[in-house]
Amino acid sequence: MVLGVIVDGFPSTLLKDAVYPRHLKHNPANDNGPRAEAMTVTVRRKLDKSGVTVKLKVPVAEYVGVAVSTRISEDGELMSAIELIHSDEEFNYRIFEEAGNSNVVAEWQNWGRKLRLPLYIRTGDGSLVAYSQQIDGVMVGTSSSRRMLSAEAERRTRFARRRKPGEKIG
Repeated sequence: MVLGVIVDGFPSTLLKDAVYPRHLKHNPANDNGPRAEAMTVTVRRKLDKSGVTVKLKVPVAEYVGVAVSTRISEDGELMSAIELIHSDEEFNYRIFEEAGNSNVVAEWQNWGRKLRLPLYIRTGDGSLVAYSQQIDGVMVGTSSSRRMLSAEAERRTRFARRRKPGEKIG
């Protein structure tokens, strides 16, 4: 005795002789909505010969970093910008621009963290310099490991490592 029917290839048990709309799509109960597509950046370019504007979708995974730059506008105002850096400079994409520099550093670090891309600083001549938190060659904010490597740990016993070396007399 069969009491169920199959609607649009989706097995579900329905009441016999009931009227159900055919246009409804049945999804599993644990489906959390549409899947996130791969993140892309839409770059608009004008073709040289024809003059036609085309839209190109470039995956974010092809970008190599996030750069921050500052410049002085014709009005004498400080302008800051953040852009995604591609290996082909035609695909660089400006994602943030502001007058002044009050929010640019926070936005720059946020974009780098969200997209998991390294941070760069664009210098005045247009070259890129990798951003690192160093002062006179010393990394700021790094911590040394508390545990010794296995090669170092075998040299002295745990109790011998606790002892202080003796003072030299004479």
